[in-house]
Amino acid sequence: MKDQAARIRTGTLAPPPAPGVADPRIGVDLAHLRGLEPQARRISFLPRQPSGSVLNGRHASRLRGRGLNFEELRDYLPSDDIRSIDWKVTARTGTPHVRVYTEERDRPTLIVVDQRMSMFFGSVLNMKSVTAAECAALAAFRIFDQGDRVGGIVFGDEMLAEIRPARSRHALTSFLTALADANGLLHADAPPVAPISMNRVLESVARLARRNHLVLVFSDFDIVDDTTERLIAGLARRNDIVLGLVWDPFSQQLPPGHRLVVSDGVLQAEIDTANPQAHSALRDFASGRLAQIQDWQRRFGIPVLPLSAAEGSIAQMRRLMGVAGARR
Repeated sequence: MKDQAARIRTGTLAPPPAPGVADPRIGVDLAHLRGLEPQARRISFLPRQPSGSVLNGRHASRLRGRGLNFEELRDYLPSDDIRSIDWKVTARTGTPHVRVYTEERDRPTLIVVDQRMSMFFGSVLNMKSVTAAECAALAAFRIFDQGDRVGGIVFGDEMLAEIRPARSRHALTSFLTALADANGLLHADAPPVAPISMNRVLESVARLARRNHLVLVFSDFDIVDDTTERLIAGLARRNDIVLGLVWDPFSQQLPPGHRLVVSDGVLQAEIDTANPQAHSALRDFASGRLAQIQDWQRRFGIPVLPLSAAEGSIAQMRRLMGVAGARR
């Protein structure tokens, strides 16, 4: 309460939404996502990253960037780089030959966004679903502005929308619309259903992004197994993949000494965190999932962006991407 009073005095407390207006901390619409475009201009998903970016080579494998198209095989000229010499052809013909490549004009990017009910949770600022949607929109705007093709997969408990990468404002709008629609399906009264598995989504990603794509995945990675790991490793071998791991502090800092009631809308259970065994089991379960995803960074060279639902999306995206002057 003291912290809230101080925020009111200093004008740093976000005002409550007006009556009849959706709270952007709980849900996002297309207008809200479009409004993020000006904020995306300072981040980058190009291979050359700021020194403080988690995508920099000091932290994980470098982004490979756009691919190369083979143009021609021709005689060596004095101005050519000797590293481009094709030694097999040179040995066969007896005269030096070089292979000429040109950089692809653009690169396809697939942005995968989780909007299942496991994401409809937040204890401090945003729902995890909002953080994922905002960060995905920021990435989409920036990649489109870089001149690359943008598409995506948006999935909820019972829906999966695919937008093939294209360098057009229409494809970008289609992706944002699918994202806003999926987010709008999340509400407290939603009936419990068996959610789409992450493995099914990753199989769709592998079908669309066969090679040389940039794949960004924003999710809490609820329910992963050995098959998930195998699919992630396969994608990483053929593409650049970045994982946006969305989490909430509540899962890491469970309050002891409380009785928590959890429900899926039909059934409910009471958890006594005053019980040391129950508290320890819940904490270990949550931290174990985070540790598993972060271990993929070490084993497969996959950058992981830890995205907290307790922090503003714009500020933490800028900080994680090494933008100078980003607030900490």
